[in-house]
Amino acid sequence: MAQYFAIHPENPQRRLIYQAVDILRNGGVIAIPTDSSYALACHIGDKRALDKIRRLRQLTEKHNFTLICKDLTQVSVFTKIGNDAYRLIKALTPGAFTFILDATKEVPKRLQHAKKKTIGIRVPDNVVTQLIMEELDEPLISTTLILPNKSEAETDPYDIREKLEHELDLIIDFGIIDSQETTIIDCTDGDIEILRQGIGIAPMLDN
Repeated sequence: MAQYFAIHPENPQRRLIYQAVDILRNGGVIAIPTDSSYALACHIGDKRALDKIRRLRQLTEKHNFTLICKDLTQVSVFTKIGNDAYRLIKALTPGAFTFILDATKEVPKRLQHAKKKTIGIRVPDNVVTQLIMEELDEPLISTTLILPNKSEAETDPYDIREKLEHELDLIIDFGIIDSQETTIIDCTDGDIEILRQGIGIAPMLDN
């Protein structure tokens, strides 16, 4: 049975943040708020939790997960990041962007793109997730909370609870979050290119 934390969006209760981090460190799968949607997340080193997320979303081994990082310093540990990409990510984070970067050896191979050895990175602009990341001090594996046979993410934490309370370890209630796509920016091979325009705006990349 999932725990259910209604966390204040402006003054998050620290005790609930600490409890959420403990659940993650103990192998839990949680529903977290981001700046674009609700997401499923687990600790980067927990294969069992990752497999559970795959099962819940009915994902294949080819699905590309995203790492949620707390800041640019942490991004630099898990990716090979050039000067141009560094400046870009610094300017755009936190925000509704997913950056595709070459992975370092710190990223488990099961999370890397099988052929390209890349990984998607996010630094979401959400106060609750930011506090969790600061306390955890390690990346989270994440994927948008889109249930099987659905095309968009779940928006209402009460609905998430009704559908997944027997599957998840924790659901964080941050209110209704409209399902929107992040902007995906490819920063590999020395080039920077917008692969998908979402809600994140990068004016410095406009032609």
